[in-house]
Amino acid sequence: MIFKLAIAFGAGFISFLSPCVLPIIPGYISYITGKNLNEIQQNRRIVLLKTITFALGFSFVFILLGIAASFIGNVLIFFGKELRIAAGIIIILFSLNLLGILNFNFLNQDKRFEIGSYKDNYFFPFIVGAAFAFGWTPCIGPVLGSILALSATEATIVNGVILLSMYSLGLAIPFILSGYYMTVFLNSKKGFGKYYNRVTITGGVILLITGVLILTNQIQVISYYILTTFPFLTNFG
Repeated sequence: MIFKLAIAFGAGFISFLSPCVLPIIPGYISYITGKNLNEIQQNRRIVLLKTITFALGFSFVFILLGIAASFIGNVLIFFGKELRIAAGIIIILFSLNLLGILNFNFLNQDKRFEIGSYKDNYFFPFIVGAAFAFGWTPCIGPVLGSILALSATEATIVNGVILLSMYSLGLAIPFILSGYYMTVFLNSKKGFGKYYNRVTITGGVILLITGVLILTNQIQVISYYILTTFPFLTNFG
């Protein structure tokens, strides 16, 4: 489970760094806070609260998707071997899409929901966060879809929820930090564009390896190796 949690968290972080998410972060933070980029630095407490609320919004949607995937997996529990093989194949296909070897057009676009602005309402960022989750799911589809496939192989719905919570956390932490430290984020983002491709390829390779391990039923071997190498991690398993 530790290995899967690390993959889920890393997948969330890769989603944050994707070309269709990272560039729009300043605009989204400005939108949900009702502040321009200069005002954001002068109202960090408000920015912190609203970015956390925004993160809770998209986390809520992703966790619901995880529950659905885990539920389907539990319904098909008598087809555990077949489900594991199918999940491995799905993850491999998504990884090949990230690597540019395959091209699923529906996973390379976004669908944005435009909603009215109620910037003084602290519930507003939650709604925008949920809309973000639905609107950008096609764009981050290969990564999110891989984690959902991984979730479907879990023995319990609770484990599926934990996996999607880790994915959401991997996406939420850098988002919240980028709002709180907007100046640093903007300066860093300017020079990061040239690394988009490397991040995508790295993420694709990791997902490809994960898919192969699941397909060949070797992921438990990796988890066992990690736990024997770092025994303190058993407290989190």
